[in-house]
Amino acid sequence: MSQTPSAAGAPLSARVTAPQHLSHPTHPDVAVWRGATAADIDAVHAVIAAADRVDHPTWVTPREDVADTFALADVDHLTDTALAFSADGEPVAVGSVMRHPDTSVAVKIHLSGAVHPQWRRRGLGARLMAWQQTRARQMLAACEGAVPGEVHVYAHDGDDGTVVLAERAGMVTGRWFTTMERHMSHPIPELGVAEGVTLVGFDPARDEATRHARNDAFRDHWGSLPTPPERWAQFTGGAFLRRDLSTLAVIDGEVAAFCLASVNEDDWVALGATHSYIDLIGVVRAHRGRRLAPLVITRTLSAIATAGLERAVLDVDTASPTGANSLYEGLGFVATERDRVFVAHF
Repeated sequence: MSQTPSAAGAPLSARVTAPQHLSHPTHPDVAVWRGATAADIDAVHAVIAAADRVDHPTWVTPREDVADTFALADVDHLTDTALAFSADGEPVAVGSVMRHPDTSVAVKIHLSGAVHPQWRRRGLGARLMAWQQTRARQMLAACEGAVPGEVHVYAHDGDDGTVVLAERAGMVTGRWFTTMERHMSHPIPELGVAEGVTLVGFDPARDEATRHARNDAFRDHWGSLPTPPERWAQFTGGAFLRRDLSTLAVIDGEVAAFCLASVNEDDWVALGATHSYIDLIGVVRAHRGRRLAPLVITRTLSAIATAGLERAVLDVDTASPTGANSLYEGLGFVATERDRVFVAHF
C-alpha cells in the first residue's frame, strides 16, 4: 500500500481510489458484524482489555479512553468501527479507523483495534485489517487537500500478529518508540532555575496557553499534528492528569516549557509498581537551548517522589530531533520496551 503520490500537487481525492460502498467484514465464526454506538463502550473495552493482557501486559487501556472517542464530534463509530459478536452475544473483535481532525499539512489516519485472544488464529484479524484499510482509503479519497496522506498502525514489540497483518497490507515501519522507566529511589538532580524562569504546577488558567505551547513544541516531531481544543480538553480535563505532578516553565507570563504527568492506578497492577506516566514534555521553539526541559522534568520527578510513587514512565521517539533519549538517560531513565509505527504513504 505504501506509495509516493503520483501527481505532485494533486488532491488526495485524485490520488486515492476507494469503493463508494463498504460492508462490514464477514467471517463464518462471527454471528454479527456492525458499527458501534455509545451503548457499546463496554463491549469495545472488553475486547481491548483482554488483548492488552497479551499484547502489552505492562499497561492497560482505560475505559475512559474508549469513551472519549465516542464523544468526539469528528468520529462516527457507526461507519468507522467494525464490532464483531459471537453467536452467544460476546464481543470478540473490534477495529476502528480515525482521521486526525487537523488536515492542514497532512491527512493522517490511525487504525486501532484487537481480536480477543480466545478468538485468534481464525482469520478475524485479517478480515478486520482488510476492512480498516479500505475504510482508510475511503477517508483519504474524500479529502480535497493537496497534502500527504498517511495511514498508521501501532504494534508493541512482540505483537507478531499485528506486525504480520500490517506487512501483508504493504505497510512499512516508519518509526520506533521506546518506553523508559526511572526508579524513584535514585537521587534526583538539583538544578538551579535561571533568572526570569518560574516553575509552577499545571494551572487550568493556563490550559489554552499550554495547548498552544504543546503545538509549537511538537511542530518538528515525527507524526505530530496540532492538538485541537476538543481533544486537548479531554486530556487536561480527564480523570488521569495530575496537576500536582505536572510542571510548567513560565517566562514573561507565557508557557515556555511543560512536563505533564498522569496517574492510572489500573496500570500499577500491570507494571507491578506504583508509578506516574509522563505524557508530554516540550519546549517552545523560541526558548530552546535554555535547559528548560531538564528543569520541568526534575521538578515533576521530585513531585512524583514526594507523592510516594515508585517509578516514572515515559515513551520517546528513538530518532527524536531534540536529543530527548540522551536527556532522559542522563536523568536516570532506562529503556524497557519498544513499539513501532507501521505507515502507508499516499
